[in-house]
Amino acid sequence: MSESVQRDPADEQAQSHDERMLRLLDYIPQRRIGVFDQLRPQRWNWYLVRRPMERSLERQTPEPLTIRQTRNLRLFWLDGIFAAASESFYLAFIPIFALAYGATNQQVGWITAVGNLAGATALFPGARLMEKTGKRKTIVVWTGGGIARMMLLLLALVPLFQLPPEIAILTIAALNGVRAFMANFSNPAWTAMVADIVPDFMRGRYFSTRNLTMGMATLTFSAAAGWIIRTGNQWQSDPYLGFQLSFLLAFLFGMVSTWQFAHLREPRTHAHADLVRQSGSLKDAIKSSPGYLGFVVSGFVWNFALQVAAPFFNVYLVTHLGANAGTVGLMASISSFAALGGQLVFGKVMDRRGAGWLQLVTGLPIVFLPIMWVFYTAPWQVGFNNLVGGFMWAGFNLANFNLLLQVTPDAGRARAVALYQTGVFASAFLGPLVGGYLADNVGFQVIFILSGAGRFLALVFFFLLSYLPMRRERRQREAMAA
Repeated sequence: MSESVQRDPADEQAQSHDERMLRLLDYIPQRRIGVFDQLRPQRWNWYLVRRPMERSLERQTPEPLTIRQTRNLRLFWLDGIFAAASESFYLAFIPIFALAYGATNQQVGWITAVGNLAGATALFPGARLMEKTGKRKTIVVWTGGGIARMMLLLLALVPLFQLPPEIAILTIAALNGVRAFMANFSNPAWTAMVADIVPDFMRGRYFSTRNLTMGMATLTFSAAAGWIIRTGNQWQSDPYLGFQLSFLLAFLFGMVSTWQFAHLREPRTHAHADLVRQSGSLKDAIKSSPGYLGFVVSGFVWNFALQVAAPFFNVYLVTHLGANAGTVGLMASISSFAALGGQLVFGKVMDRRGAGWLQLVTGLPIVFLPIMWVFYTAPWQVGFNNLVGGFMWAGFNLANFNLLLQVTPDAGRARAVALYQTGVFASAFLGPLVGGYLADNVGFQVIFILSGAGRFLALVFFFLLSYLPMRRERRQREAMAA
């Protein structure tokens, strides 16, 4: 008896060693032997990269996933990372690019407004095309993933034509408008497809983890974009070279993102095709989801309040606080760094407390962020704003997207999403026009205060018209189930 007890530690050690070796074998590159294999150079197997990601996905889900589900989730994850990297190289710098050509505050507002108007007009045609054809992935790849990202390459080529400043500013506005139109043309199809790719039992943790890695990419490449623009513009005293390099990198990273999305596999059953093609009724959607109408109204007011000031934060940072493109990139990196912590925290919080509660809790601090700009006198002070804002926006965006999936019905989701997004972009068209006019006539401080007041009003609408009806409906379902 004692002899067997003495052998137990050795047996356990040997068993543990065997298990470690088996786990290690999962990471050893496996060469597939073929007829022409001797002609190919030695290379690392892609399995080394994808297997840790797939294991992470398996740990996030309370239910088993099929091989196709795991593959789709991995590709969608990588698509998000490269898309975030692409946006880091252009999203914050298009207004600064226009400023380099001598654009006024009102012209900067028009550039943003034209892009938002183009986005608003694209949503319903995109939804109708998806309902007619049912080809969601094809629409996303060729419009949002193809034409929209091709506009980034054309933006990089603008200085080569040596256009007069006024014509160059109009060209920037037109290219940004086409980019926004095509990106939002694909949005209803993209949202409907995402609802099928990510199972509802793991959306909170999956999106928080995906957003975390996207935030890491944004953190890395936003600072890199600012450095590239500053260094490129100083080299040979060319005021546009840095922007050209940044937009070119945005195009390259964007096409890698498109390649990842193009390899997703969507369901091909007849039942699924019929569901995708159902146009649904907005009236039925409002009746079946009590919080949907309030979600649309509050989204309109919230985004109008955002866009009154949003195009002018970086402009104010450069023109009034004395920052340069490098500082703009650094501030964006601070926001992205804070968002990483938010992604770690808010995914689990949303699974426990719900998306509506999370949107209210994170939205209230966001109300005061634009008002803080009134008191800033130096660029470094904006870092505090971006630190708090990045953390809170991580939770708000996570909650808002999951609410969109919750309040839109399965049948007719594309059209319901299109209505919500149309309201968002319509307000985003009006906001920069109002903000540009006020910035030129009464100053930036007024639009910052108005933005904060509008955000608070939108939260009140969301609480009364969306959150309370959804909570009442949930309690009624629980009572009926009991």
